Amino acid sequence: MPSRSPPSSPGVGHHREVTEKRWAELTEWPLIGAALVFLVAYAVSVLVNPEGTGGVAVEIVMVGTWVLFAVDFCVRLALARPRGRWLFTHWYELVVIALPMLRPLRLLRLVMLLNVMHRSAGTAVRGQVIAYAAGSTSVLLVVSSLAILDAERGAPGATIETYGQALWWAVVTVTTVGYGDIAPVTPTGRVIATGLMLAGIALLGVVTATLASWIVDRVSEQDEVNQSATQAQVSRLSADIAALRGDLARLGAVTEGGSGRTDHPATEPYR
Repeated sequence: MPSRSPPSSPGVGHHREVTEKRWAELTEWPLIGAALVFLVAYAVSVLVNPEGTGGVAVEIVMVGTWVLFAVDFCVRLALARPRGRWLFTHWYELVVIALPMLRPLRLLRLVMLLNVMHRSAGTAVRGQVIAYAAGSTSVLLVVSSLAILDAERGAPGATIETYGQALWWAVVTVTTVGYGDIAPVTPTGRVIATGLMLAGIALLGVVTATLASWIVDRVSEQDEVNQSATQAQVSRLSADIAALRGDLARLGAVTEGGSGRTDHPATEPYR
């Protein structure tokens, strides 16, 4: 009698297989945490400028977070299908990871934070999109203000020497106001300003589109309420018309019955 192999439990192969999408879901929050740690470390290095052991510790934290993002990128590239198309659509991540460890450029690795936040925003509802836009705007303001202060402070003719001035410049730039009272003078600062302008336009578009979607939905809801009320009124009117037809039918039957009766004897002519 041939031996039977034990039946394989359903879903075993499915559970063992890890896709790029599944990996991104598993690493989403850890990478957000790593990016925030990097942001704190970079803020300390720019605002405090620690020396000695503190400076070494800050540098180790920033390098360690960069290694985490590099490992995540390599794993997702290995799991992606097809790899060429995935790499083409995620070229900016490769550029950020491949940047040299130069002080003015290393902050660009915080673009990964916005990318990780963007992973769950594609299918998010409106409230989540608003939260994503608000969070992205806050992170963008902090990141750009730190970057511009790091690039401009101490440069000849620079007007951005404190973090307050850097933050004011970032707010004015991201809102596309541009007073012109404070402006970057270094090449790196101008590159940062260009990126912030483009990001501000994009975020403004997200906010505008979300507001327009909310208005359209409110109008649609009001139309549905009005249509429901109209349908209810039409139903009541139909019921009243049906009842009126019934009353007219009964009245007609009574009238016809009365006209079909024989005349009363008293009304007959006298013979």
